[in-house]
Amino acid sequence: MYFCEVKTNKKQHTKKAILEALEKSLGVVTTTCRKVGINRTTFYKYLKEDEEFAKQVKDIENIALDFAESQLHKQISEGNTTATIFLLKTKGKKRGYVERQEIIHDNQIKSTIIEWTPPRKLNKDAIDNSTTLLDQTKDLKSIKEEQGQEKQSQSVNT
Repeated sequence: MYFCEVKTNKKQHTKKAILEALEKSLGVVTTTCRKVGINRTTFYKYLKEDEEFAKQVKDIENIALDFAESQLHKQISEGNTTATIFLLKTKGKKRGYVERQEIIHDNQIKSTIIEWTPPRKLNKDAIDNSTTLLDQTKDLKSIKEEQGQEKQSQSVNT
């Protein structure tokens, strides 16, 4: 029983050290793990298995985001145009500050393959040739129709 208590206490001590290091590194997991002397897999194992630990990690992530946002606002107040644009693109989407459209779909994907070839510019000779070909095609059709009518009239006469 004593061994289990020591192992549990060590694990709790390690988790406490992780949380402290995570806060100091503003949520950077790799830096935290190096500082505490554990593998990243151990960190993610604790995160998965311990709900309270996961909640505390999430709180630290939010603190890191708050810090980053405060730095962004500081840069905006100092006249940094890039920071202003970044804020508008991320937080101002509802007001139309976007470079791209986000399309939300209902998980029903329908696809159609459409082949498209760009139109070619036709020179005058090509237009004349196509008109000539069109006329020849019409002439062939009318000749075939006439031949078909002649055969029908011959079969009626015989």
